This record gives sequence, C-alpha cells and structure tokens, in this order.
Amino acid sequence: MNDNTTAIEPLLARLCGGAITGKDYVGYFLNEHGEELVFAQRRGEKTARLWHSDMDWQMYRVGDHSIRMDGELEGMITVSGLIIHRAEATWLSSCLAASGHLRPGRT
Repeated sequence: MNDNTTAIEPLLARLCGGAITGKDYVGYFLNEHGEELVFAQRRGEKTARLWHSDMDWQMYRVGDHSIRMDGELEGMITVSGLIIHRAEATWLSSCLAASGHLRPGRT
C-alpha cells in the first residue's frame, strides 16, 4: 500500500457524521438516484451501523436478520424501519456477510 493514500474511514466518517475508525469494516454505496449509504461494523459489537443520505444521515443499527420483505406492500424491503431498494438490500446483505466474523458469537 502506498503511504500517500488516504484511508477511507475518515472520509466516510466526515461524509455521514458517524464515528468510524480504521478498526471498522466499512462499506459505501451510491444508488441510482445519487443517494449514498455508509456501513460500519466494529469488532465485538452485536450490530453494525448504517447511514443513508436520503434520511439526513440518521444512523440505523442493523444485524444479520434486519433486512425484511414486507408481504403486505408488494416488493417493499425494510431494514430497521428504513425502506430500501433491492440493490441497496443486496449491498447491505453483502456487508453484513463480509463483516459477520466481527460480531460476537459468529465465526
């Protein structure tokens, strides 16, 4: 790795206003509408943190079973009360899978 590169964690922390460090697993997503999502999982925490620019960067706690399909509202996907699109859900699912080893009780 080049010493002149900038770490992504401080950039994402400034973007979403969250406490993100180099010890976090992080993910970034830009959807088709230009909305940004940031994911951060800290080792030892039971849940990860999710921020969405369309929700004024409010933080949502997410875990392995947070993504839900709402059968009553055709095709609606929610995570911790936040409505998300299929592509966002796919990205979030990948982030959760990739960072699962950092959550307690997971190997």
